[in-house]
Amino acid sequence: MARQMDSGFLAWLRRDLLLAWRRRGEVASPVLFFIMVSTLIPLGLTPESTRLAEVAAGMVWVMALLATLLSVDGLFASDYQDGSLEQMLITPQLLPLPVLGKITAHWLTTGLPLTLVSPLLGLMLSLPAAGFIPLLWSLALGTACLSLIGAVGAALTVSLRKGGLLLTLLVMPLYMPVIIFGSASVSYAIDGINWLPPLAVLGALCAAAVALCPLAVAGALRATASN
Repeated sequence: MARQMDSGFLAWLRRDLLLAWRRRGEVASPVLFFIMVSTLIPLGLTPESTRLAEVAAGMVWVMALLATLLSVDGLFASDYQDGSLEQMLITPQLLPLPVLGKITAHWLTTGLPLTLVSPLLGLMLSLPAAGFIPLLWSLALGTACLSLIGAVGAALTVSLRKGGLLLTLLVMPLYMPVIIFGSASVSYAIDGINWLPPLAVLGALCAAAVALCPLAVAGALRATASN
């Protein structure tokens, strides 16, 4: 099992991180989108700090979701085009391991930077101080869920020329619980309510996604290859 982890999960994790380093401009696009759109919110709504504070948590979460959707569409696209996906499908290792390695690399290059940048955006949107720690924890877990669930949609649409819209339609209903409990943990903290229960639910969703999504992605990729 340790050998499979090294040649499957870790090998594809290192490979995708190296590719991300070579495509730094492309990888930085979701984070730049996250920052730029969040800075436009005060212009479109109101510059008043009291009103911004009321919508800050939800807005940060929605922007994180859109930024993740911007990048998850290409999770398997380049591998499908250059033949690397076929090589991954015929490897002797368990297919969910390299799939999980690719998803982990996606989170490290997209979800983690979004999480680290979120306090700055919260400050710009006048988020109360009580919401910063829950925002970090909820985004760390929530963006992992977004990457895992988005990978399922990316695997189902990888063979389509313009699968971005279909991908959004497929994963958006599954993203709703993540958004609900993620923003609720921040809102609870701001209102002085115990914010750990919604965070615990978000953690349970993340654990379920880690267990189930790589299997679903593997099945979807095999179905795509057979067609």
